[in-house]
Amino acid sequence: MENRPIIAFDFASKQEIETFLTHFPISEKLFVKIGMELFYQEGPAIVNFLRSQGHDIFLDLKLHDIPNTVQKAMRGIAKMGVKITNVHAAGGVEMMQAAKQGLSEGTKENQTIPELIAVTQLTSTSEEQMHEDQLIEVSLQESVLHYAKCAEKAGLEGVVCSAHEVEKIHHATNDTFICLTPGIRPQGASVGDQKRVMTPAKAREIGSNYIVVGRPITQAENPYESYLQIKKEWNGEA
Repeated sequence: MENRPIIAFDFASKQEIETFLTHFPISEKLFVKIGMELFYQEGPAIVNFLRSQGHDIFLDLKLHDIPNTVQKAMRGIAKMGVKITNVHAAGGVEMMQAAKQGLSEGTKENQTIPELIAVTQLTSTSEEQMHEDQLIEVSLQESVLHYAKCAEKAGLEGVVCSAHEVEKIHHATNDTFICLTPGIRPQGASVGDQKRVMTPAKAREIGSNYIVVGRPITQAENPYESYLQIKKEWNGEA
């Protein structure tokens, strides 16, 4: 289990990140998530900037395309030296295998191949939306478990999933299969637009391997204090 909560850097620019990081001691090495908003504004340079300061990166771009395209894209992602990246499991087993191959091909000697995980169902998706919008007639949980098994079959390290699905995913796959859990909110925090949320302590209890926390840290009055409190909850020290 990673002892640091991953901070979702849902910022629009490098300048916003630099301002945010002034709240933290330079010695505090963070694990941060860079998503589409930031990456499409700043490009690979933002990854290099954060890595040069000693921070670890989860590059959350959710690739979903034909296998050949995804494989080539992953070669480039691997060269950036990120720790984790991801694809949509809906792209299929062949696409996920191609993604894994691309990461292996793009990783430099003496560097660790990034962990590759798959998105099952987005935490903003309700069962009703899945039925109506995706025409998937099984339950939300069945869909998530199916995608997790596909990711395992493709050789991926794990999945992004709601904390509510972690126990069943570990049971359906294997003990080393990673469950990275967004939608984490400390006790009393606003739920926002995510339908399936959980506290850090509960996520730890049910077996999440990584948690992602955004607004409760990035929009806090004192981000560093909030980060330390959530980290304590996540590590069972609160």
